[in-house]
Amino acid sequence: MVHGARSATYDFGLLHPLSPRRFGPGIDLLRAFGADRFLAPEPAEDRALTRLHELGYIEVVKRLSAHPDGPAERGIGPGDDPAFAGMHEAAASVAGGSLAAMAAILSGEAVHAFHAGGGLHHALAGRASGFCVYNDVALAISLARDAGHRVLYVDLDVHHGDGVQALFWDDPMVLTLSIHETGETLFPGTGSIRERGGHGFEGPAVSLPSAIGTVVNLPMAAGTGDASWLAAVEAVVPAVAGAFRPTMLVTQHGCDSHLLDPLAHLRLTTAAYRRATLLADEIAHRWCDGRWLATGGGGYDVYRVVPRSWALVWLAQAHLEPPETTPPAWRERWADEAERWRQGPPPQLLVDPPGTAATESPGVAAADASVIEIMLRLVAETPLGG
Repeated sequence: MVHGARSATYDFGLLHPLSPRRFGPGIDLLRAFGADRFLAPEPAEDRALTRLHELGYIEVVKRLSAHPDGPAERGIGPGDDPAFAGMHEAAASVAGGSLAAMAAILSGEAVHAFHAGGGLHHALAGRASGFCVYNDVALAISLARDAGHRVLYVDLDVHHGDGVQALFWDDPMVLTLSIHETGETLFPGTGSIRERGGHGFEGPAVSLPSAIGTVVNLPMAAGTGDASWLAAVEAVVPAVAGAFRPTMLVTQHGCDSHLLDPLAHLRLTTAAYRRATLLADEIAHRWCDGRWLATGGGGYDVYRVVPRSWALVWLAQAHLEPPETTPPAWRERWADEAERWRQGPPPQLLVDPPGTAATESPGVAAADASVIEIMLRLVAETPLGG
C-alpha cells in the first residue's frame, strides 16, 4: 500500500474537488480492516518523468510551483489545475509512489500493490489536464513495458482515461481499456468506440498497424447503473485479456461513477466495485502470475464513497472477504466532518445493498448493450496476440 506524508501535499486548494481530505477517512478505514504495510512516496526524478513527459513541460511545472501567481501555461492555471506552491514536488511524489509500487512488483518484493493517491490518468506529455499534473499510472506502465511486459491497463473511472490512451496510442505492448461515461455528456469528451489505437481517428492513415485494437473504449450512457456497467466489464475485460494475453495488470479505480458522486452522471454502487475488483484479481492471477498494480483515481464524495471503494480494492488484493459493515468507531470519528462537508453520514454498510440505485431506463440499457456488442465484435476481429 502506497501512502505517506507527501500524499496529502497534492492539494489544489480548499474548495477543489480533488481534496487531500480523502486520505483521512480513506486510510483510516483501510487500517481498520488490517492494512499495516505502507510505502511512503518520494518525488520521482526528472529523468523518470521524462520517460513520458516533455522536459519543457516539467520546467513549466517547476516554475509555477515556485511562483503560483505566474501566467497560466500548459494547462496549469485557473480552473481544473490551479498552480500551488510545491506543486512539482507534490505531483512528482504521486509519480514516484506509482513507480516505486511497480518497481516492487517487478523485483518480486510484492505481487499486488495499491496506490490510492495515484491514477492521475488525464495528464498528457506536455500538458496538465483534469486535476492531473504528471501521469503517474502511465509512468508505472512504462516501467513495466520497458522491463518487457505486455501491460493491460483497465480504467474504471467515470472519466475517459485519455492521457494514458494518448501516451501509448502506438504501442502494441500496452492495451488501454477504459469504461466511462460517454464523452458526449462528460469531460474530457473523448473515448468513443472508434478510437482504436495505432491509426488516426478519421480516414485510412495508419502510423503503426500492429497497435490497432490496443485501445478499447466502452462509453456508457448517462444514467447507467450497475446492471449495464457490470455487463460491459464482465463481457469485455476477460475477452480483451484472453486476446491480448498480458503479463502485467494495471488498474485505475476511480469511484466518481457512484450515484452519490457530485461530478458525473452514472449511478453505480459499491456492489459493482466489489465485483470489478474481484474480476481484476482473477485476471491478474489467470494471465499475469498475480502481478497487479491498482491506483485510486477520481472520487469526490470523500466520506461516503471514496473510503469504501479504496477498502474494496485493498480487500480484493489481500484476498479477504469484505465485512458487512464499516467499523462503528470509524463512522463516529468522521461523522461530524462529513456533515460539515454535506457528505454524511459515513455509511454503515461497506457494500451497497440491492435497490440502492434506481433501475436503468430502457433507453440507457439499450444504448449500453449496443456498445458492448460492437466492442466484443471488434475485439474478436482484431488480432492482439503480438
